[in-house]
Amino acid sequence: MGKFRQEALDLLELVGGKDNIASASHCVTRLRFVLKDEKIAKERAKDIEKLPSVKGTFVNAGQFQVIIGNSVQAFYDELIQVSGLKAESKEEVKKAAQKNMSIVQRVIAGLAEIFIPILPAIITGGLILGFRNIIGDLAVFGDGTQTLTSLHPILAEIHSFLWILGEAIFHFLPVAVTWSTVKKFGGSEILGIVLGITLVSPQLLNAYGYAEAVQNGSVPFWNFGWFTIDKVGYQAQVIPAMLSGIVLTKIELTLKKYIPDVLKLIVIPFTTLLVTVLLSYIIIGPISRELGNYVAIIFNYLLTGPFKILGAIIFGVAYAPLVITGLHHTFIAVDLQLIANGGTMIWPLIALSNIAQGASAVAMLIIYKKNAKIKSIAASAGISAWLGVTEPAMFGINLKYKFPFIAALIGSGCAAVISILSGVLANSIGIGGLPGFLAIQPQYWVPFIIAMVVAVVVPIVLTFIFNKKFGSDIENLE
Repeated sequence: MGKFRQEALDLLELVGGKDNIASASHCVTRLRFVLKDEKIAKERAKDIEKLPSVKGTFVNAGQFQVIIGNSVQAFYDELIQVSGLKAESKEEVKKAAQKNMSIVQRVIAGLAEIFIPILPAIITGGLILGFRNIIGDLAVFGDGTQTLTSLHPILAEIHSFLWILGEAIFHFLPVAVTWSTVKKFGGSEILGIVLGITLVSPQLLNAYGYAEAVQNGSVPFWNFGWFTIDKVGYQAQVIPAMLSGIVLTKIELTLKKYIPDVLKLIVIPFTTLLVTVLLSYIIIGPISRELGNYVAIIFNYLLTGPFKILGAIIFGVAYAPLVITGLHHTFIAVDLQLIANGGTMIWPLIALSNIAQGASAVAMLIIYKKNAKIKSIAASAGISAWLGVTEPAMFGINLKYKFPFIAALIGSGCAAVISILSGVLANSIGIGGLPGFLAIQPQYWVPFIIAMVVAVVVPIVLTFIFNKKFGSDIENLE
């Protein structure tokens, strides 16, 4: 009998049996169920969480998800074997889950599906920019006013070389966004890639020089006699790429319905690309640029304006609950837009929220070090959160016992206030938790590290305090 066979049988019964499962898959740490009647599993969630391998449960994006950890593949294999279910991919389960989702949830899930595939590149870019910050922008070496690149020529060469990757990831980000958008909506991915390249073509004025060119009245353009088109690129911009990708897909799929098969390969790609590129340069791009500017203005006002302390508290406290709903994915586009405008104040707050959730889990590890189950979950969950992945800490420990979650929210809010009052900005996203300081602009490292300390100390202290009042029944629960 397999290691997880009995637990798999128990879990199968608790979620309502095979007949209640529409589909089942798994990701890196979680089992993902689309259930015909979700209430059955919700009502038995506490019993499910008592299974030795289960670290927590939650519902998100129309799926009932069970946190297993690194052994999820072996557990899933046992579940498939004992249930007779068909093994399905995450994509198949997502499609089935859409039936359980509201329109808002579908929009959010759509955003997540666009950005999650390109996150590895964004994280890589963030690490590269962080390393370049250390060797090229931190002027504290030598006589106290020099950078490492000015002291060591070899590091200057490394600094220059690494920008090849950084530029490819961030300046040419629209190529990745259009590819991912077209893929998500069912279009031809190669057309999405070509469309993205047209948005950052070397023929176009670099987006970073657009504002100055407008002031000088020197924006280049194509003159077609009876109309002109500005030669302006969209480097590092997300909204134009997403909207152009959606338009391209809609045009392509519409043409496929009406163009005879013998002409499809010739007519559809040519017409789709030509029309979309024209629309992107004439309508979508200019409108999206203004929309992106307004997004930046709104968040700058909320987090740097007269009510910035209130804004910081609200964001610091609300971000972790947003992770539960999946709404946090919407901030990826906002972060990238703010970075294109000079730096984001949102990503530092996200990293601090990660740290705070990890701190509460670590506090529970210390308090309940003699409790084998809490100790095993809290140790891995705390480290995971400090590296930027908070779900195991939130669902496995903090939300389960409630008061650690409250302590983490308070700590995150306090740290957010320090970060916002100090004007901390990040040059990139993707590096969460404690390594998040690498994404921070070097001049803000000191205040951000202070905020990180607060995000660790406040949740730990509060978790100890809250435990004295609310933790008396935890040992019995276990």
